[in-house]
Amino acid sequence: MTSPRYIAFEGSEGCGKSTHATRLAASLDAVLTRETGGTAIGERLRSILHDVEVDDLDERAETLIVAADRAQHLAQVVRPALASGRHVVSDRSVYSSLAYQGAGRQLGMNEVLRVNSWAVGDTLPDLVVLIAVPAEEMEIRLRKRDLDRFERAGVDFHRRVAEGFAELAERDPSRWVVIDGLLPKDEVESIIRSVVSERLGL
Repeated sequence: MTSPRYIAFEGSEGCGKSTHATRLAASLDAVLTRETGGTAIGERLRSILHDVEVDDLDERAETLIVAADRAQHLAQVVRPALASGRHVVSDRSVYSSLAYQGAGRQLGMNEVLRVNSWAVGDTLPDLVVLIAVPAEEMEIRLRKRDLDRFERAGVDFHRRVAEGFAELAERDPSRWVVIDGLLPKDEVESIIRSVVSERLGL
């Protein structure tokens, strides 16, 4: 019997990760969840983080709120699901903090990791799927919707986030896979499914 696996989707705003997390979870009959907001408490924290009227949130406070959401999410959703034998597919994980707060907010990845290591413990994704799109494409996609607080953070911020994700993937290629988000959706889905089968046996 295959051990339950924890798979996270990462990427910049508008990359398509939410769509593909949903598709993969359905194909695996996995628990689908997200950070931030994967729990009732997390939704309340998420409302602060994404509220465009919140314009004075300190960057370190932001980091701690996200870490608090993550600790609750892992305790209430991810670990219980894995313990019950279910696979988990999450739209974002701890690596989003390293990219967004560490690189994007320029707090330093190592500092943000230090905060999150306590929140996460030893629960890390078995596989991280990074859906990469060029900054120019991301900007085009974001024009089509109402933007939240993170999406409005500016071009330079989002470029740093994308660079942060790329660095994380380069550091740990055995855990990460990078997929071209400009490919047709069905082709991206097929590639993801093949990678999950090859790496995790699912």
